[in-house]
Amino acid sequence: MQYFCGLLGYEYKAPFDASAMTQFRKRLTPKRLEAINNFIIQQAETAKQAPQHTENDTDKKDDSHHDDTPPSTSDKEGTLIVDATCAPSRIKYPRDMELLNEGREKLEHIITVLHTPTDGKKPRTYCRKARKDYLNIVRSKKNKAKKLRHGIRKQLQYIARDQRYIANLLQDGRQLAPKYQQQLPVIQQMYAQQKYMYDHQMHRIEHRIVNLRQPFLRPIVRGKVKVPVEFGAKLDISVVNGMVRLERQSFETYNESTLLPREIERYHERYGHYPERVLADKIYRNRVNLAYCKERGIRLSGPALGRPKKDAVRDRRLEYKDNCDRVEVERAFSLAKRRFGLTQIRTYLKETTQSVIALSILSLNLGKLQAIQCTPILFYLQLLLWKVKRALKWLPCQEVVFAQ
Repeated sequence: MQYFCGLLGYEYKAPFDASAMTQFRKRLTPKRLEAINNFIIQQAETAKQAPQHTENDTDKKDDSHHDDTPPSTSDKEGTLIVDATCAPSRIKYPRDMELLNEGREKLEHIITVLHTPTDGKKPRTYCRKARKDYLNIVRSKKNKAKKLRHGIRKQLQYIARDQRYIANLLQDGRQLAPKYQQQLPVIQQMYAQQKYMYDHQMHRIEHRIVNLRQPFLRPIVRGKVKVPVEFGAKLDISVVNGMVRLERQSFETYNESTLLPREIERYHERYGHYPERVLADKIYRNRVNLAYCKERGIRLSGPALGRPKKDAVRDRRLEYKDNCDRVEVERAFSLAKRRFGLTQIRTYLKETTQSVIALSILSLNLGKLQAIQCTPILFYLQLLLWKVKRALKWLPCQEVVFAQ
């Protein structure tokens, strides 16, 4: 801490609280991280396009090769690769009984906080009986649908009783702390959803709450064999020349094929021309996107819609090349989830979760640039990392543990 914060001497008291890192992370909004990411990509592309002159180039120059005709430029150039994935948050797998039990326990705690001994006897919540009913369902190896439905009905009754108690206490002039003011509406909404599904005997509902601590999370159906449903934010990325941009992220499910025209227009704004080809999954090949790309002369990879014609001639070599080039976006997803923390988001706030996702994409590009070392920013990052290692090497043992 003396080295990094400039303290005059060793202190046993921490110079800042642990929550300061959370406040610092809130300042890294997704818009600011997107601007930094765009700046890094622009620097990388500028360094790649810069001509590298050598001594032999001056000897090979000949005046006969110079002419006044400008180089031919095409209206369409480059390749745009797009795809979508999910950044799952680290939460417990949501089950109806567990959500109801957690909501019931929070309501019982709120009743305990609102009640004062001067009011007389505390309202009876049947917490022990409710806990026993919950454990009878959870600890059972096999639960039939009738038994599970009976257990959900009991938990709904307990929650309804607790909500009436809290409403009566609030009418008497009691005030809830800000923490409980945020929890109570979430529990009430979860109860309304569970009650609606119980009454109508269904298991799906719009904007379903899967976690009381993070009510903004939604189930994202991905269709994978191992994990068919993930709980987190859905995001779209685009890959151009190996560099990744975050096009959109949302906690609500959406059809990623509707974003293709906007991503192509963003490509046109950045580079001044449309891409020659767009490599995307089959879900992007709908009639709207095909008509949009055909109007602008862009080739959208993939097979034609409908039943294949008998006399149709397929260019298998071109299809194979497109499939091999499209793997780059899958490799970016794998690298971001394996090395840069996109596989399990550990933050709890909605804003910080979005910032972590944007920071993962930024770190992914920095990791690629670190290998080629084409930007001055990487030099300063490496210099800072060297200073950190050098400081930890020469600091005393107590300060090393404190810094860690």
